Amino acid sequence: MSPSVSETKDAQVQEPTDSIGKLDLNLKQDNGPAYPLYLPHYDVNEKFPATEIFEFSDRGSRADPAKPHLLGADTKVNHISPSIGTEITGIQISQLSEEGFDELALYAAERKVLVFRDQDFKDIGPDRQIEIAKQFGYVQRHPTSPNVKGYPEFHIVYRDPQHDRLTFLIPANCATRTRWHIDGSYEKQTPGVTFFWILDQPDVGGDTIFASTVEAYNRLSPEFQKRLEGLRAVHSAVEQAETSRKLGRPVRQEPIVTEHPIVRRHPVTGEKALFVNPAFTRHIVGYKVEESQMLLKFLHDHIAKGADFQIRATYKPGTVVVWDNRVTIHAATGDYDIGVRRHAARLTPQAEIPIPA
Repeated sequence: MSPSVSETKDAQVQEPTDSIGKLDLNLKQDNGPAYPLYLPHYDVNEKFPATEIFEFSDRGSRADPAKPHLLGADTKVNHISPSIGTEITGIQISQLSEEGFDELALYAAERKVLVFRDQDFKDIGPDRQIEIAKQFGYVQRHPTSPNVKGYPEFHIVYRDPQHDRLTFLIPANCATRTRWHIDGSYEKQTPGVTFFWILDQPDVGGDTIFASTVEAYNRLSPEFQKRLEGLRAVHSAVEQAETSRKLGRPVRQEPIVTEHPIVRRHPVTGEKALFVNPAFTRHIVGYKVEESQMLLKFLHDHIAKGADFQIRATYKPGTVVVWDNRVTIHAATGDYDIGVRRHAARLTPQAEIPIPA
């Protein structure tokens, strides 16, 4: 096993390049970040070519439905709600076999969100973490978010009193910091099985709310479902890039604008899911402005208000949350004290071009 990243803390400290201001980290003090290797890195000169279309085959399609390599005798599961979310203990993601990865892909599609407890994942090092994520597709290199120096596959979430990214992304006059989104829905091949883990966390708060977009679709009337099927919506990365430029941060790829079906079908389970989100969905193709705004607002509100098909995933030391971005939507909760550090990492493999229902 790779040495613990926290154990190599002094040897691997690197100065983040943040054009808004250097992070006042005091790394050698007790209150410094536990995993400085994963500090947010910004380089305005970092550029990526456009992501090319790649062949994708979902690992879940060849999984044993009984999942003996994932849900063995020592594995304990606790379903958080009927339609979404399962907490898992007794097995390490880092030690899964090829068959175990297949079953993980299938289980993530079926349960939408898997909350793994007591994992060694954050200590196995970035190379092994990326190697595992690559089992589920080409790992997105985010066009604007902070990454890890030398590891552009990472999306880093970092907030402390001197570095409050939410302040810049969400206006101070907003009543809530909750922002529902589907990661990278503007990509031609949108993200699928996704990995997220906490490195430093508040004692209370800083959770993630997830909603099942499959169940959100199922709650609609059959006639309304029929009306949605066949419609397409535009997803855009342009606004995200413009915000990054205004903050003096990187735009590593030229932003893309893509059309996707409003209702997509999962390639393994066959389930239909709504595929819209207020962060990146701009308008419905063929609709006039008012018509598009009305329908998208209804769908966004329907998802956001659906507490009976949502869960709140909580984080403990060693927690790794794995979800399928094709059948879920999520929002971070900015409900914790600004004086507390919250530091996390995400790896986001991309999957198939969305399949229309």
